[in-house]
Amino acid sequence: MAKDDDKVDGGNRIDKELIRELAKLLDETGLTDIEIERAGLRVRVGRGAAAAPVMTVSGGVIPVAALPADPAKHPGAVTSPMVGTAYIGPEPGARPFVDIGSKVAVGDTVLIIEAMKTMNQIPAPRAGTVTKLLIEDGQPVEFGEPLMIIE
Repeated sequence: MAKDDDKVDGGNRIDKELIRELAKLLDETGLTDIEIERAGLRVRVGRGAAAAPVMTVSGGVIPVAALPADPAKHPGAVTSPMVGTAYIGPEPGARPFVDIGSKVAVGDTVLIIEAMKTMNQIPAPRAGTVTKLLIEDGQPVEFGEPLMIIE
């Protein structure tokens, strides 16, 4: 028996597993939205920079809880090229190289990783806007660990 919150106009059941699969496909492909139609039921899952994914069914919009995604698989992930300690600024107490919302160009220094007493500047691998910082200042990092997202 379906609960009232599992139904939409016309008595069609919301397929939560389908929504999860579509949201996962968004993460895997880097798309911002995807839409399918089956048996007269149209499902659209999308995301924006500041909005949670939504589902549109028969003209209505139903919010969908954001699913946890592996940041390392995000196409804009900047990963650590080495094991060390990550710093978001050039020295303690200094202004960070980047913040969320910062625009960066290819090659701009986005953080420093200290490894074997050497400070290694980490350049932006792509131009874009920093949308997530995944580390804290002074945090130990591993090779391949996602540090931030640039979209």
